[in-house]
Amino acid sequence: MRLVLASNNARKLSELKHLLADLPLELVAQDRLGIAESDEPHATFIENALTKARHAAAAGGSAVIADDSGLCVDALGGAPGVISAHYAGEVAPQPDREAQRRAQDAANNTRLLQAMAAVADRRAHFISTLVAVRNAQDPQPLVAVGRWPGEILTEPRGDQGFGYDPLLFIPALGCTVAELDVATKNAHSHRARAMLQLRALLREVWQL
Repeated sequence: MRLVLASNNARKLSELKHLLADLPLELVAQDRLGIAESDEPHATFIENALTKARHAAAAGGSAVIADDSGLCVDALGGAPGVISAHYAGEVAPQPDREAQRRAQDAANNTRLLQAMAAVADRRAHFISTLVAVRNAQDPQPLVAVGRWPGEILTEPRGDQGFGYDPLLFIPALGCTVAELDVATKNAHSHRARAMLQLRALLREVWQL
C-alpha cells in the first residue's frame, strides 16, 4: 500500500520510513508526486496535521500520513508551538533546500535562546501529532500524539538531528537530542511515541 507523507522534509521521511519499516507500506514524500506544501493556518497541531493530510490526499488520490510537530516551552506559554518551524520569521533565501533549513534552524534557535535568557523554568517538550487518512473525505482519520519532555539549555550541544534538537536536553538520557545517534532517537522521540499509537491503529482499523 502506498502512503504519501504530507511533507517535503527528507529527514522526517527517513525517520518515519524507519518507524514504519515492518508494515506493508511504501512511504513516499508528496513532492515526488508534485504535491505542493499545504497551508498551516490553525492554532493547534491536530488541526494543522489534518489539514495537511486532507490536502495531500485530495491532490494525490492516495492514503496520506501527516505530522505536525514542534517545541512547546512551559514558561513561554507553549511557544513556539505551531510556529516552531518559522519562529524567527522567514530567513533570506539560500542556495538550496538543505541550506535553507539550516539557516532557518539557526535563526529559530537564536530567537529561542533570546526569549529564554532570563527564564529560570527551562521545562519544555517536543510534540508530534500524526494523522493518517485513507482519502481526502475519510470520516475516520487516525490520530496519535507523542510528547518528549526535556529542558532548554543555555547554548546548543551536538550536531545530529535538526530544528531545536541541539537545545533540548533529555535528563533521562543525559544528553541533548542532537547528541543522540539515529537509532536511539528513533527509539525515544516524540514521533516514535506517536507512531507506537498510530501503528496500533493502522493494524486495528486499516488491518495492515
